[in-house]
Formats: sequence, structure tokens, C-alpha cells
Amino acid sequence: MQGADKGQSTRLDGSDLRVAIVQARFNAELTDRLAQSCIAELQRLGVEERHIRHISVPGALEVPVALQALAEADEHDALIALGCIIRGETYHFELVANESGAGVTRVSLDHGVPIANAILTVENEAQAWARAEDKGADAARVAVEMANLLEELS
Repeated sequence: MQGADKGQSTRLDGSDLRVAIVQARFNAELTDRLAQSCIAELQRLGVEERHIRHISVPGALEVPVALQALAEADEHDALIALGCIIRGETYHFELVANESGAGVTRVSLDHGVPIANAILTVENEAQAWARAEDKGADAARVAVEMANLLEELS
């Protein structure tokens, strides 16, 4: 595609957007870091503090339920899912990772609302800490970019 922006957004302006964040409390220190970097980046991109709604749920499996309620309320231009799933010794890791990811995607597609999925799925806590700040900020940028894109496409 000649003239394509090669993956770089041309519109990371959040000044007219309303964004909601759903944060899993499980592994709270890590998800708090995700949330801090996400909110800071949203504000840097122009989303007003009063237009950022931040709620928490017990864990990653509950994130899609809260996202669905927010999507049904139709008050936000984009949603963000934050969580951290660290592999353990049982199959539970795969279950939680797969089901939370599928739930987030389903809500997005069912309601036509962009959802930036920053539910980390990692092997250990060190990997989570190495990613928390960047992935929180990435989620903010994805949410703003996709909200603007969907507005342009509608």
C-alpha cells in the first residue's frame, strides 16, 4: 500500500474521548502499575481525567463481565482490560488466559466497541514486571487509536 503509515497511527488525539478501564485486582501490585501507566498515557494523549472511568474486579475472568456492562451502557468510546495471569503448576493458567481473552474479544465484537486488551499472560512475576509499564501505556494508545478509527469508519 503506497503511502500507508506502516503501523504508525496518524491520530492519537484523545481529547474528545471517554474511556473506561477494567482492572483485575488479582496480582494487584502488577495491575496497579499497568493502571498507573495506562491512565498517565491516556492523559498525555488528551483524555480528560473526568472522562476516564476506572473500575476494578476480582480477577481476569471477571473483566469481560464488567466490560460487557460498560459496553451495554454505551457511554464510552473505548474500553481497556487490565490484568495479570502468571503461569502456575496447573491447567488453571490456560483456562483463565484463554477464557478471559475470548471474553474480551467477544464483548468488543458483539458491541462494536474497541477494547485494548492488556491482560498480561506471563511465565513468571519477573516477566510481568518487565512488561507492566509498557503494556499499560500501549493499551492507552491502542484504545485512543481504535476509538478514532471506528469514528472515522462510521
